[in-house]
Amino acid sequence: MVILCGGRGTRLREETEYRPKPMVEIGGRPVVWHIMQIYAHYGFKRFLLCLGYKGFMLKEYFLNYRAIANDFTLTLGQRPHVTFADAGDEVDWTITLADTGLDTMTGARVKRVAKYLDNDTFMLTYGDGVANIDLEALHRFHRETGKLVTVTGIRPPSRFGEMHVRGNVVTSFTEKPQVSEGLVNGGFFVCQREFLDYLSEDESCVL
Repeated sequence: MVILCGGRGTRLREETEYRPKPMVEIGGRPVVWHIMQIYAHYGFKRFLLCLGYKGFMLKEYFLNYRAIANDFTLTLGQRPHVTFADAGDEVDWTITLADTGLDTMTGARVKRVAKYLDNDTFMLTYGDGVANIDLEALHRFHRETGKLVTVTGIRPPSRFGEMHVRGNVVTSFTEKPQVSEGLVNGGFFVCQREFLDYLSEDESCVL
């Protein structure tokens, strides 16, 4: 399970000036944690995070995850130790955090972590996209079609409200309706390992 966590997040400048976009919080937790919870719910619990901009913050978060997520008692002295309260937040994830370069584009980030991928099929997503998606169904669809890459498509809501008029009279108004035509990249992929052959470690390689 590969998560792209290296971008600068320029569209969230007020937040990402101080932290990488996957560390922006939703409900007191970083967005990447929510993404990982989605995958874990469907049984995908091995994660490979492609780090770049302020990647040390993700390393610090997961290195100190238990202390951050739970109350604890710290005993100091010659034999210091920490006792963690049972807050019901134990996770059985395996997480590899790999530095893939500060200005590396998405395709090159995936290529640079190829050495950590040991399955013929792997999941891939961006570190800033939370969605209500049936990942088990996505994975099954990918297997059934036998394609190199499967990508989700979504119809996003319009940025603007839509007015319906008859002559010069407004008859109805819909606040930011869902786009009825065309799809955009929903960000959740399933890939065969052979897909890596189409990518390059050159930092300009875009997914």
